[in-house]
Amino acid sequence: MFNKYFYTLVIAILFFGKSEAQLTFDEDKNCVISGADGACASNTVTSAFPFMRIIPDARAAGMGDTGIAISPDMNSVFHNASNLAFVEGNMSFAATYTPWLANLNLNDIYLADLTGFKKIDKLQTIGFELRYFNLGQVPFLDENGIDLGEGRPREFSIGLAYARKLGSNFSAALGAKYINSNLAGGIQVMGQLVSAASSFAADVSFTYRNKTKIGGYNGSWAVGMNLSNLGSKISYIESPVKEFIPTNLGLGTSLKIEFDDFNTMEFALDFNKLLVPTPIAPKIVYTDADGQRVVDPNPEYDTNGNGIADFREKALFSGVFGSFTDAQGGFSEEIKEIAYSFGMEYWYDKQFAVRAGYYHESALKGNRQFLTVGAGIKYNVFGIDLSYLKPTNNLLSPLDNTLRFTLTFDFDKYNADLNEE
Repeated sequence: MFNKYFYTLVIAILFFGKSEAQLTFDEDKNCVISGADGACASNTVTSAFPFMRIIPDARAAGMGDTGIAISPDMNSVFHNASNLAFVEGNMSFAATYTPWLANLNLNDIYLADLTGFKKIDKLQTIGFELRYFNLGQVPFLDENGIDLGEGRPREFSIGLAYARKLGSNFSAALGAKYINSNLAGGIQVMGQLVSAASSFAADVSFTYRNKTKIGGYNGSWAVGMNLSNLGSKISYIESPVKEFIPTNLGLGTSLKIEFDDFNTMEFALDFNKLLVPTPIAPKIVYTDADGQRVVDPNPEYDTNGNGIADFREKALFSGVFGSFTDAQGGFSEEIKEIAYSFGMEYWYDKQFAVRAGYYHESALKGNRQFLTVGAGIKYNVFGIDLSYLKPTNNLLSPLDNTLRFTLTFDFDKYNADLNEE
């Protein structure tokens, strides 16, 4: 029963957008408030294709979802493709399996991800990523609760990236991807025929990496930037209003210390902001000169009077660039839309790793807050990474009490073993 109504709700939100009718902005409190008690309420920035922001690999997941500037590997194609220009080795692949909502016994939902890279020469590297999000077998209901049959919602993307060193310490990368989402193709919901949605998107990224000395130990530090999923808006139905996809700006830094030939430690810090318009409340409440609380229509909600919120009608680039200054609460609300994460990784003899991290998102902008731990082992040509997530608030996470797994394959080691034979 939970499965049925959960997905009916999710699909309705994705196809027809969330309702802003109950949102009211309190000018005295400088926040959106709930109608029940007048307390500041969540005003989360949402988008289509949210699966494109799920961290694909257990290594980064074990480090609090950091990855923009950490030492590069095959999964850098997701976090920051320009980092691939500094990757060691000639060619490697990784496959990750991530259970989804396993804590609710929904065992047929998962994210599968395949990544890899191939060095062209000392300056150039190409990478790829293929991800598939399976939402299981879902019973569909119409607005009256009538059974419409069962379907298998699914989403996938395929992407390529080209990274190049522009100097000994600096690199840049361009990426392109195709994204497809078929959540309820052929089903009619509220009189609208639902179809699959697709979009093309681009990534642009940069990395600066340099060696350093820290307390007499050899080390390296890096900073990186990744603008990802910059692509066309989409809709699952015939509608003049289309939804933004999850364009994201990520900034990160890392510091790696080599204590000796056997022991290394790396620290990472990431900041991420979704470049999607912030929802605007249709009503404003304030205290007038007589000390009375007054509720008025928000003149900025629908300036052209067509019944559609202006923030939902924004064009791609005006929405992306305007997302830095469009929050009703001003700068203080914009700051809340930046999520930060911190992680660390310890390697012994380049074979055994332990990891830990923390991810924080404002309670008014999604409220994802969790601790992570992870471990990794490399044996011959194979490597295995595991991660585990534990929320630090009272909200359930889709990954609560689940392990995600990444299997890596090192072609350089494989070829070396063949040559020894």
